[in-house]
Amino acid sequence: MTFKINYIHMKNLITTLLTFGLLISCTGPDVVKNSPQLSEATPESQGVSSERLDRIDSMLMKAVEDGDIPGAVALVARNGKIVYHKAFGMADNQSGRVMKTDDIFRIASQTKAVTATAVMILWEEGKFRLDDPISKYIPEFKNPGLIKTFSPKDTTYTTEPAKSEITIRQLLTHTSGVGYGFIDGDERFRMIYHKAGINDAFTTENIILSENIKKLGKLPLHHNPGEKFTYSEGLDVLGYLIEIVSGMPFDKFLKSRLFDPLGMNDTWFYLPEEKASRLVTVQEPKNGSWVRFPVTSYDPDYPIKGAKSYFAGGAGLSSTAKDYATFLQMYLNGGELNGKRILSRTTVQSIMGNQNYNVWSEDTESYNGLAFGVLTERGAEKGGLGSAGTFNWGGYFNTSYFADPVEKTIGVIMKQTQNQSNDNTEWKFKILVGQSVNN
Repeated sequence: MTFKINYIHMKNLITTLLTFGLLISCTGPDVVKNSPQLSEATPESQGVSSERLDRIDSMLMKAVEDGDIPGAVALVARNGKIVYHKAFGMADNQSGRVMKTDDIFRIASQTKAVTATAVMILWEEGKFRLDDPISKYIPEFKNPGLIKTFSPKDTTYTTEPAKSEITIRQLLTHTSGVGYGFIDGDERFRMIYHKAGINDAFTTENIILSENIKKLGKLPLHHNPGEKFTYSEGLDVLGYLIEIVSGMPFDKFLKSRLFDPLGMNDTWFYLPEEKASRLVTVQEPKNGSWVRFPVTSYDPDYPIKGAKSYFAGGAGLSSTAKDYATFLQMYLNGGELNGKRILSRTTVQSIMGNQNYNVWSEDTESYNGLAFGVLTERGAEKGGLGSAGTFNWGGYFNTSYFADPVEKTIGVIMKQTQNQSNDNTEWKFKILVGQSVNN
């Protein structure tokens, strides 16, 4: 049994290292140092079939016609070239605004990989160690406690000491024990976070990051740090860490160190006035039609109205399909794009590695790296998800992406919906991108 586990562990490790080693070696030293910005090319010039890409057209047009989605933007890139970039349906059905390829979407949890990248930029500068306790920088997280008893009548609770402090690595990998408020799977934590006034993600209210995270640091944990996976506000905590360590507001750090160097001019926490008209409306199905999603526990128009003061590292950004593909291409290039090195290729390899073997077993189909979900060889063998090493994530408002380092392929599909029940476009899109490879 021990031999089997070690063999599988070594096999997955070798697969991941070979995948990213192949990526770097195939691009060559000159290209790695100065790869071009994403630009358009014919599918055939990049080993992709135009005829097979047409299947994406058919699938998305049918999804719009059937009322499964109001509209979408889809982008496919291979070898650093955009071979497919189209818009379908409506950006706002009630006003009759047609979707365009440069429309802007709330990317929600796709923000997490961006925040993680910013963390690793500072890590490369020697500002901290990943296994440092977060309380070293945010004292409110000192001496964390586990929830022990809870009264639903008045939301009072008792705690017991956790076995260890929360580390930066655990916040990156959702193993810290921190919860996630209104989307938390545990009703107790939804109530506790609400009573404490915790902002979970995006907001139009006049809240600042430091105040919110300091309150969060005093609340109980789901479990001992490092023991389990619990999807959390850990990346919001790390947004505040970035402010502390860099001495810059989080939004300014991202703009100066990531967005401007990469040419991601349409990626913002809060959109400038001149870009607001390109924001796609969040819609939901009602009586056979798509209507604007109302204000509920949050205002879906947060990126264009309100106080514009809260920079949610876990869910706050808005972006375009092309901007996000640009970010992913930087990773496929080993940390560089257009002569701008954001991360070392060795750091990229670490980001893609399995960070928690006690949580993600050696024979799992995917695991969490430091910024993405990563597909293992076992997962790749099932088909339709990409090669081993493919990294991916998605967002609350129905956006998703994947990047395959073996096929050097990127797929981004953007929608803005809530309460949809018949949308199968995400998994179909992955399959159709994969089957379009023609060399």
